[in-house]
Amino acid sequence: MAHILFIMTGTNAWTLADGTAHTTGYWAEEAVVPLDAFKAAGHRVTVATPGGVVPPVDPVSLQPDLAGGADAADHYRDAVATAPELAAPVDLAAADLADYDAVYVPGGHGPMEDLAVDDRAGAILADALAAGTPVGLVCHGLAALLPATGPDGANAFAGRRVTGFTDREERLGAFADKAPWLLQTRLEQAGLRFEAGEPFASHVVVDRALVTGQNPQSSHTAAAELLKLIG
Repeated sequence: MAHILFIMTGTNAWTLADGTAHTTGYWAEEAVVPLDAFKAAGHRVTVATPGGVVPPVDPVSLQPDLAGGADAADHYRDAVATAPELAAPVDLAAADLADYDAVYVPGGHGPMEDLAVDDRAGAILADALAAGTPVGLVCHGLAALLPATGPDGANAFAGRRVTGFTDREERLGAFADKAPWLLQTRLEQAGLRFEAGEPFASHVVVDRALVTGQNPQSSHTAAAELLKLIG
């Protein structure tokens, strides 16, 4: 049995370019689908958030039209309310990579607010990369890679092939003009090799022990690919 660290956002608001706060959190599908898959495979999951707060779900992600239908929305809503892992997170500052066999980061716009500037999240991910520990990130969860720097100050993941929520998807979702920065652009500026698939279609990139998924639709495949690496 492997022990998997879920690094999750702890904020329910994303500060837009005009300074207003947009209600957000983690995207339900991107957390629940991998959580289900990892537990079904017999693995243990521990959630960690900045400050150890219960991760807030983006209420929009529980709407049937965005969750993949009423049945999926009901399942995600039930999991958000009852999953013990989500109800009892540890403080990210106290998380030790040595205690875990893999790391996973779900998205939602929440990580754009807190994980994108969280040095502890960055340090854990950089250490995981150096150790060859399997790492999976989906959608805006890749914002957690931005503070992952090496000894030389450069991004530890520079040169790695990744995907994530694209600038095109952000435009189609009507947030590109409101966002203070765009994830794809920022990752490319940090030296990562970003590979964009079709908008809102499953697209997963595997680069050695690094698995990245483009959007919520990529959650199932990303979880399956990470499970292959965990063994």
